[in-house]
Amino acid sequence: MKFIKIVLTAVLGIVFLTGCVTTGKYEARVDDIKKLEAKKSDLEKTQSDLEEMLMVTQENLKKENASRSALEDDVARLKADQEELSRKAELLSASNKELNNNITELSQEKLNAIQEKERAIASLSKEKLSVIQEKDRAIAELKNTYRNLVSELNDEIKKGEIAVTQLRDKLTLSMVDKILFDTGSADIKKTGKQVLVRVAEILKKVTDKQIRIEGHTDNVPIGAGLIAKFPSNWELSTARSTTVVRYLQENGVDPKFLIAAGYSEFRPVDSNETVEGKAKNRRIEIVLIPLEAELGKK
Repeated sequence: MKFIKIVLTAVLGIVFLTGCVTTGKYEARVDDIKKLEAKKSDLEKTQSDLEEMLMVTQENLKKENASRSALEDDVARLKADQEELSRKAELLSASNKELNNNITELSQEKLNAIQEKERAIASLSKEKLSVIQEKDRAIAELKNTYRNLVSELNDEIKKGEIAVTQLRDKLTLSMVDKILFDTGSADIKKTGKQVLVRVAEILKKVTDKQIRIEGHTDNVPIGAGLIAKFPSNWELSTARSTTVVRYLQENGVDPKFLIAAGYSEFRPVDSNETVEGKAKNRRIEIVLIPLEAELGKK
């Protein structure tokens, strides 16, 4: 702008200095001045536009600087987050490694436990199978003993004097007292001894069972004539079972398998209200049962 003013001033000065000029030259000068003024106006407009653009640019620059600052803050936060994530990732990796090691150890322990359990089960299965086989063998032998007793005592069984029963691993030979003893006596009769000799021939072959001789009575109290010898049915039942045990031993039955027990009147098999019931309750039972644990260890 200052340049244009200088030029106009110079032109006017020349005009005034030269004095008179021709009309054509004057008009030419005026035309030049108009052109210069138009250029001035254009330059001023351009300057205004440039100033406005400068203001806009400066405003945009401020905004860009603010955005850049915000971005830098975001980058700083992201970098911090990344570092924190990296630290956590390292910790997680270490924890994961330790966990994998623990899992491996636990898996090995579990595998060892499973293998040990399988070995134990296999061992138990063998032991159980052996026990089952042994039990089956014992039951088979007991059945054979049962058949031999039934065959040997068939006549007495038919008369109802003897009964032989088997339930799994238990065999019971029940004899009414009159076949062995007189009333109120614990001495074995001759006919009773003959029966017991035949029974002993079979029982002395038994080597895997307890042979329990049980004495039983009815509920009739001991008579006055016998009370000195047998104060109660306890003594009578026990004396009878002991006498039978001793006689079986004398006839070859191994005494380590024999047991004598007296039950008096307290294990009846029938009612004591009838004569027939009392007769059934007065009995000697020879019971074959599995060996007791302590006997089996000897």
